[in-house]
Amino acid sequence: MILDVQGLGFSYNSHPVLDGVTFQVKPGELTAILGPNGVGKTTLLKCINAIHSPSGGAVLVEGRNVLRMRPKDIALNIGYVAQRSETARFTVFDAVLMGRKPRITWRVSNEDLKITESALRRLGLDKLALRFIDQLSGGELQKVAVARALVQEPRLLLLDEPTSSLDLKNQMDILRMIRRVVDEHRIGAVMTMHDLNTALRFAHRFLFLRQGKIHAAGRVSSVTPDMVHEVYGLPVEVCTVQGHPVVVPLA
Repeated sequence: MILDVQGLGFSYNSHPVLDGVTFQVKPGELTAILGPNGVGKTTLLKCINAIHSPSGGAVLVEGRNVLRMRPKDIALNIGYVAQRSETARFTVFDAVLMGRKPRITWRVSNEDLKITESALRRLGLDKLALRFIDQLSGGELQKVAVARALVQEPRLLLLDEPTSSLDLKNQMDILRMIRRVVDEHRIGAVMTMHDLNTALRFAHRFLFLRQGKIHAAGRVSSVTPDMVHEVYGLPVEVCTVQGHPVVVPLA
């Protein structure tokens, strides 16, 4: 098991945000965390990555409690893409290469350089390699953040709105690549998204959060109109298009 979240709880100033969240992610599995604004999706990722300390429960990554792992061990095992990335004065190449830091010893190796170059090509960033990241658009900056997480070669990839600021083509390109990495390298991945249909197209499994608890979870093919209505308060139909569920609002 790549990820095992056991009865996770978290509170801000005594206000409960997460309550008894339990789920697992297997090797080769991409799980989408879905739900309205403010239900704790980002907080859940930060608890998994030990940025926040939960008020209850545990997070195990390949059997190890993240709160007992050294920061370097967390970086070796978990790649995290936040909603907002920094815009320090680094080139695109250097910003992505920094993802190799947990694996670099005395100096940058040829393997580190090759892995970085490969990630840049796969995300269409190779032509921007020498540009400073504070000169990039929001979408380009988001792709840099994803590339940096991928060069870490983590066992678990956490993505908080990975397609924010991206146009439709780049959304498809980046999610296809994430899905391919998950499938080929048998890693686990968890992503939060607001776009239901895009999430259900690329994820293997879904998890609906409602009022800090898991309201429904399962294979994406098992999403029902009632689930969506209960979570979002909106009547919908769920159709199948090219083998993927598509949520269509009725009002």
